[in-house]
Parts: sequence; structure tokens; C-alpha cells
Amino acid sequence: MYTFKDLITHLEALRINPFGTLLVHLSNKAIGEVEGRADTVLDALTAYMRPGLLVLPSHTWNNVGVENPVMDVLHTPTCVGVLTELFRKRPGVYRSLHPTHSLAALGADAEAFICGEELIQTPCGKGGTYYKLWERDAQILLIGVNFTRSTFIHGIEEWDHAHGTLSQTKTDMYVIPPQGGRLYTPQYRHCAPLGSETFGKLEAPALREGILTIGRFGDAAARVTGAAALRGMTAGLLKADARYLLKY
Repeated sequence: MYTFKDLITHLEALRINPFGTLLVHLSNKAIGEVEGRADTVLDALTAYMRPGLLVLPSHTWNNVGVENPVMDVLHTPTCVGVLTELFRKRPGVYRSLHPTHSLAALGADAEAFICGEELIQTPCGKGGTYYKLWERDAQILLIGVNFTRSTFIHGIEEWDHAHGTLSQTKTDMYVIPPQGGRLYTPQYRHCAPLGSETFGKLEAPALREGILTIGRFGDAAARVTGAAALRGMTAGLLKADARYLLKY
């Protein structure tokens, strides 16, 4: 059984920068048995990143859509795992006002980081939180999941003109902010036929280029990349072939 101290040691071994920005996608089940369970996992991430900014997805793309077009930032649950749902409810955590691809952030400038997301009309549009991860050269930590769960790559698709990424028509959507009311946030949604299922093909070139580190966190395999390096590599592949991520 892993302890809080064990998990901190694993983050140190992965060379996570506690003063930087860290986006984490994770599978609670893959981590294995932890003393204190899910809360200890979040406690370890939070304590380690206390000087910096910790970011987890709080996506709602599976429960907000045409039939239910309203995301309530305080009450709509995440659709990407128990740890993300627990994290977004923690004191001091700010959740961005995106109807389907919100991020939850904890840290000194968390409120500024999530600001303006209600103006973004694509899942990972320029100027939004995913774009800010690139601007900050955040580290991306995948715990118990692989590149197919790295939403940041969807951002690269948008910014660097991957073929067939977004719908051609908007879907009417709305966000209810913490203070109440309702904001109109229409969206061009992801429509690539393979979704993120081909993103795993980026792991081999990332390893070759030395921009991917593989270690562990608990029982789980852990993958670490830098946002800027990952975008640079993927953008180059898309420039050579705009359909690169539409095929295995």
C-alpha cells in the first residue's frame, strides 16, 4: 500500500517542477492501493505543486450537449473520473467556464489562468486554458493513461490545422457561472472520426526525440511531456501531413 510520502517520492523521481504548471490526467484504479485512497492522491499532488499551479480536467463533454446544453460550473459533474470530480470541489480550486472542456486549477494564479474561457468557441481554442498551458510550457503528466487521453493534443490539432478536427456548424451551449445567470457559449465541436484514438502513435516519436519520460506513480505507468516540445513535434508532423492524426 502506497503512502503520501511514497507518492511525493514518485513525483520527485519524475522530475516534476513544483514551481511550474502541471496538467494531470489520471486513472485512480491504475494507481493501486493508497493509504487514504483518492484523497491522499490529491493531497500528494496538491502538496507537491503548492508553489506552482496544479490543473486537472473537469470536462463535461459526455453529459453536456445538444439535449442538455447547459453546464453549471458549480454543480455539473465531470465525466473524466472520480479524482477530477473530487478535485474540482476542493477549497481554493477554480473551474473554467467552458461548457464541455473546462479545467480545474489550484494555485497562486489559478483564477487568472481560468479567466476568459467562456469566450472560447472550440474545445481547446486559442486564448483558452489549453492554449495557456502551451504558453506556460506546462508539464503534462499522464498517470495510468496514455497519449489517447491527452486532451492537449486536441488543442494542437486546432492550432496547427489538422484536417477534419472541428464541426462546420455551431452548437448552442450555455454556462452558469458561480454568481448565477447564464452565459451563451456556442461551440464548434470535435468531429474527427477517430477522436483521440490515434494519439498513441505520437508516443514513439516523442521517445525518439527525448521529449517523453516514462516512470511510475504508485502502480501506474506515468508519462511526462512538456507542452511546448509536444506541440513542436506534433505541429511538424501535421505540417508534413494534415491528415496524420486521422489514421493509425
